[in-house]
Amino acid sequence: MEPIWAVGLMTGTVLDGNIDVALIKTDGERIAEFGPYVLAPYPDWIRRLLEETLAQARVWNFEGPEPAIFKEAEEALTRAQSQAVKELVESFGLTMADIGIVGFHGQTVLHRAPQKDRLGDTRQLGDGELMHSILGCKVAYDFRSADVRAGGQGAPLAAAYHTALLRRAGAGEDTAILNLGGVANITWSGGEGNFVAFDTGPANAPLNDFVKSRGLGEMDRDGALGRAGTVDEARLATLLQHPYLTAPYPKSLDRFDFGASMADGLGSEDGAATLSAFTASAVGKALDLLPRRPKKLVVSGGGRHNPTIMAMLTSRAGVEPISAETVGWRGDAVEAECFAFLAVRVLRGLPISFPGTTGAPEPMCGGRLAG
Repeated sequence: MEPIWAVGLMTGTVLDGNIDVALIKTDGERIAEFGPYVLAPYPDWIRRLLEETLAQARVWNFEGPEPAIFKEAEEALTRAQSQAVKELVESFGLTMADIGIVGFHGQTVLHRAPQKDRLGDTRQLGDGELMHSILGCKVAYDFRSADVRAGGQGAPLAAAYHTALLRRAGAGEDTAILNLGGVANITWSGGEGNFVAFDTGPANAPLNDFVKSRGLGEMDRDGALGRAGTVDEARLATLLQHPYLTAPYPKSLDRFDFGASMADGLGSEDGAATLSAFTASAVGKALDLLPRRPKKLVVSGGGRHNPTIMAMLTSRAGVEPISAETVGWRGDAVEAECFAFLAVRVLRGLPISFPGTTGAPEPMCGGRLAG
């Protein structure tokens, strides 16, 4: 298949108020060209609506009928993201007729990993049919449900794209990709068809929630709070005994599985330092689980902007972190690009999840197509 232009959309569970929108040209196996990328801010009312939706989702917890707010939030975010797609495409001098497909991840409101005695559950809000009717092009959406129904974790899904990026960069087994979003996930590739990926632990979500709860802004900007604080080493040692950290992969997390309460009772600076140290130390434990421990981590996602976490990856995880930009990638765009890439795979009927990533019983096609 010839490469086609595809748009990818991502809004993370960290709820930074932005829609990540990226355009790439790909055949779903290799990346032919990178188009533009933008962070499109949600209107404040949609951001508040999504925060309330996440709160209600946690109360619902997959029991009984879905909260009524889901329908309202789904339509609002679908319309806002459709507009963001249109604006990005036209800013690049293309029209929607030039776009082969849009990969619409939607907003994850709740994710529950499978247990030995039950399948997992996952819920992303996003109306692919509505987006198709607005934009007039094919839309791939609901990327995770089929994997979960088959017994997989439903996450992480970025491995196929991460592997294509590593291959494009000529990276070997000594280099892996770490994405620091609300949750942290890692992808390691040992060559053609041999790759693993899993969630290592929390990243920005508990730290952001902690900073917000102290009335100190939306995040630990530039890692300043964490840098000024002292890590509570005794508490950190206790946190690092959590069984998730040494459990074998495949494994995945909800953004609330590790919360800001880990820093309860600590001052703002010491709390930020301790949460940052936990994120980095959890990555170190994850590296020990890989088939081969990498020496370098290419770091994408918002957490790479936090110098305190990046420094702690060296001191506490024993690895050299390098920002995605160092190897010519756009660190804020990787997740959105990923869903453009996966959308083309959905269109082609190629697998998007694998035994070594989500624990699916076999390489699995997924996603639904509108249009």
